[in-house]
Amino acid sequence: STHVYTCIANTFSTDGMLPSLPQIAQELSSDAPKRAQEILIWFMVGMGLGTFFVGPLSDSFGRRPVIILGLFFYIAMGFVAYRSSSLEVALIARFFQGLGAAAPRIVSQAIIRDLYSGREMAQLISFVMVIFSLTPAVAPLLGEQIMSVFGWRGIFMAFALFGIILLFWFLTRLGETLPKASRRIFYPSKVWPSLMEMYKNKQVRISILTQSFSYVPLFSSIILIQPIFDQSFQAGSSFAKWFALIAIISASSSLINAQLVMRFGMRHMVVSSLFFQILISSIVLAYFWLGTVSVPTSFYVYLIWQTGIFFQVGFTLGNLNALALQPLGHIAGFGASIVGGISTVIAAAMASIVNILFDGTPIPLIGSCLAVIVVAYFVAIFLPKNTAS
Repeated sequence: STHVYTCIANTFSTDGMLPSLPQIAQELSSDAPKRAQEILIWFMVGMGLGTFFVGPLSDSFGRRPVIILGLFFYIAMGFVAYRSSSLEVALIARFFQGLGAAAPRIVSQAIIRDLYSGREMAQLISFVMVIFSLTPAVAPLLGEQIMSVFGWRGIFMAFALFGIILLFWFLTRLGETLPKASRRIFYPSKVWPSLMEMYKNKQVRISILTQSFSYVPLFSSIILIQPIFDQSFQAGSSFAKWFALIAIISASSSLINAQLVMRFGMRHMVVSSLFFQILISSIVLAYFWLGTVSVPTSFYVYLIWQTGIFFQVGFTLGNLNALALQPLGHIAGFGASIVGGISTVIAAAMASIVNILFDGTPIPLIGSCLAVIVVAYFVAIFLPKNTAS
């Protein structure tokens, strides 16, 4: 349940912002509307960088105190963003809010690794990914309702209030899964040997790289989905409802994966899903590239493709995370930090480039996602074949 609530918080912190981007652009960056999308990017960057630190801290001090400290930070930055008078202040607050969000995100993964391993861990993460996929169905609609009553600033206040609720739950319900006898005192001199241990493990190394590229289509789509609805198809008013439908359909992939991963293994699920996504994205890119289709038809083609991108998440990210952490039980917190940090920072950086390429059509997004998925596929095929994966 710790990881479930964490997924809800992180997803709400990004997807809940989507309906407010036009209003933020109008009020804080009217001369450069695309900069409003940095509200999402800087949160992701902050979360990625924070990820590098919270895992080792949890290995030294325990899982519970690190999560609680991160939530305090998340709540405080929500209030700062609410009071922001410029886009720069809002972006700084979002960056530091991402740092705080990194703690529950990564430490909850370490908690799972404390208790489970192998395909059993992958199956559990798949069930968690159902919540991760379903939350976007509610987040934009909730953000839209909050904004209609309190304005776009009210969404930041909602983040802070949600963080307070999570903090109360963790304070009263979260137990410690890392006994004091198993904790590792953090020595800077041990960082490099631990990194080398991870790098020398082929499964860990390839899983991290594949996960980094697999995150790019997800991050890029989240950043650009509202502008595409609004600018490419003039469907901004119905965005939240369509997004909810996409999320509900996509959530089924995690349920399917939870069943299939026990039979076929994590590696097979990852490679197969990436291969099929290459086929689908190639067809859709060719369709849009021809430029002879009608707007209503192209809108539904885009919806199908976007659903496929989110659908793929259920077959890749949870399995890749389980593959990366499987050999790292003795350094679960440190491992979760490095895995999450590298993949998030790389994906956020690449997604920011895709955002710059946006020209008012879906073509840059689809083409960029296709290119990255192709790379992810050719990296993933080198994952070791064994009975555990």
